[in-house]
Amino acid sequence: MNKFKIFSIAFLTATAVGKAQDIDQAKKALDAEQYEKAKSMLKSIIQAKPDNGRATFLLGNIYLKQNIEDSAKIFFQKGLVSSDGARFNTIGLGQLDLESGNVSAAQAKFDQVMKDLRKKDVEEYIYIAQAYMNNSKPDYKSAISLLNKAKSVNPNDANVMLTLGDAFYGDKNQNDAYAAYRDAYVADNTLIRAKMQLGVLLKGAKAYTEAIKAYDEVIGLNANYGPVYRELAETYYLWASNKPATYTENMTKALSNYEKYMSLTDYSLSSRMRHADFLVLAKDYKALELEANKMKELDKVNPRIMRYLGYAAYQNGNPDAAITALTDYTTKGTNKVIAGDYYYLGLAKVAKSIAADGKTVDAAMLASGTSDLKKSLDMDIVMANGLNEIGKKYFTQKLYTVASALFELAITNPNSRNYLEDNVYYGLSVLTINRSKETKDIDKDTLAKADLALDNVITATPNYQEAYLYKARINSSLEKDDVMAATYQKYLDIVVAKGDEEINKNKAKVTESYNSIAAFYANTDKAKAKEYFGKTLALDPTNTYALDSLKILK
Repeated sequence: MNKFKIFSIAFLTATAVGKAQDIDQAKKALDAEQYEKAKSMLKSIIQAKPDNGRATFLLGNIYLKQNIEDSAKIFFQKGLVSSDGARFNTIGLGQLDLESGNVSAAQAKFDQVMKDLRKKDVEEYIYIAQAYMNNSKPDYKSAISLLNKAKSVNPNDANVMLTLGDAFYGDKNQNDAYAAYRDAYVADNTLIRAKMQLGVLLKGAKAYTEAIKAYDEVIGLNANYGPVYRELAETYYLWASNKPATYTENMTKALSNYEKYMSLTDYSLSSRMRHADFLVLAKDYKALELEANKMKELDKVNPRIMRYLGYAAYQNGNPDAAITALTDYTTKGTNKVIAGDYYYLGLAKVAKSIAADGKTVDAAMLASGTSDLKKSLDMDIVMANGLNEIGKKYFTQKLYTVASALFELAITNPNSRNYLEDNVYYGLSVLTINRSKETKDIDKDTLAKADLALDNVITATPNYQEAYLYKARINSSLEKDDVMAATYQKYLDIVVAKGDEEINKNKAKVTESYNSIAAFYANTDKAKAKEYFGKTLALDPTNTYALDSLKILK
């Protein structure tokens, strides 16, 4: 009997160690972003031992990472009745509460977990901190507070320090994040993500060369660690975006490293979606269309695939397909719609509004497109930045109605990098549309908006002479002659101050200004009128308008 007891204890111990190793292996796969592999391992553990609460919690977390909240909730609830690790699933349900905006419910669940912890328990603190960080409205301060408690009871726990680094990084505290990642790696040099994150900090500081060197050190330690190639891809992408001279070379490296990342993780639907998100950033829309069609083969009903098909279709010159795909995606209430969805849907409709002759514009379709673009900007005003290039393209094509609609939206973001240029183009587009109209057909409300747009430019750059010229022309159309004359004068003051070369370079605009001011004075101050017509003739002795006007004034 004694031998049997000894054997039983040894067997149970070996079984417990084996299950712990299985969980550890699943955690390693999860850290390596091999989500499908980790899911398979965890499902096997749950099948063998249905009351393994740690496994259900980790599996639920993977589903959260993949934005499949319903499945996450199922496993968290299943884990609540587990004999081992049930409290971890309470944390998972708390994270779902945070995601839904129910902070008090989440806090109650976290408090329930923490009141039963032993002094040296820190794993629960880590997962609660991650719950605060890994949702759409992260609370890094609360995460830091919890992790500091965990650190006070176990100062050498590498995972506490790693998670603390994540919290400091999210809270934009680069110095403390660096110290936490460094200390985590010193405490456990198998924790390769801690070393990788040191490169991530350098990436954030735009020290791209140094970041790549840091990633190369990680690759030297483990060339099969997939996430480091994703970080390399993102670093090369940022380098390409911030240094246009390096764009082609670095974007090629970015896409190559992302492919390497994919090969070391998995080619599941969720991984392909991460790849598709990167292709959107990299503006590789041909590759995006291929990836979207591969995803469609894997899952014909997944609605998010329509997003990628829509983006790619618009960029690849197929607005009809883009409108179909994105209308389908945005009109289904269960889908998580982002600003980009309305942005590309709006742009596709704007493109569709232009007839085959390249001149006629369908006003209703244009209005529908700008309405969708407004929805996009309401969700994320930064989207306005992209309208500058598109608006200028339509302006160059003399599609001033389309251009003005886009620039009117663009200038709703005063912090846009193109804000002043967008105001100029908006003013000029509206002016051009109305200058060819009869007085009775002029859109005075829109011209008034254009006038304000040019005021924005003048306030920011008071020496930009063209802004005064356009403003004067707008006020001429508005029949605000006093404002017109005063603004033409400001234009002249700037040009004349620059000397004869500048005057001659802008001869037609200068004579336009002199003649317009002279016409303003013609009925009230003939001497002034003659003076300005004289200035016109000094510059252009054959100017017909000035010569004819002087004859009348005599």
